[in-house]
Amino acid sequence: QVQLVESGGGSVQAGGSLKLSCAASGVRFSMCDMAWYRQAPGKEREVVSSISSWRSTTEYADSVKGRFTISQDMTKNTLYLQMNSLKTEDTAVYYCAACRNSGNIFAYWGQGTQVTVSS
Repeated sequence: QVQLVESGGGSVQAGGSLKLSCAASGVRFSMCDMAWYRQAPGKEREVVSSISSWRSTTEYADSVKGRFTISQDMTKNTLYLQMNSLKTEDTAVYYCAACRNSGNIFAYWGQGTQVTVSS
């Protein structure tokens, strides 16, 4: 059974930093692409960043390039998202996702963690 548990969200002022964690069980990082998504109030869920260990690739949304860094620790089976220079528009619920299929859809999702950036 796959379980993804996010943590690290909170409230921060613009310009500040947060580091999100996603503790994964039942998932092998070497076999599954992982990603962070976010959903702001009244907006659709959007991909923030993804990582593929078997392809050795990382991808970022243009809106977070240069500010956010995705990483994973296979010994801890944990996915991270380091968020620096936060902006008010980064306010959203952030979700961890695992195992992208051929249709570019992730099969497993965490419950989300709230990030609020104030001016």
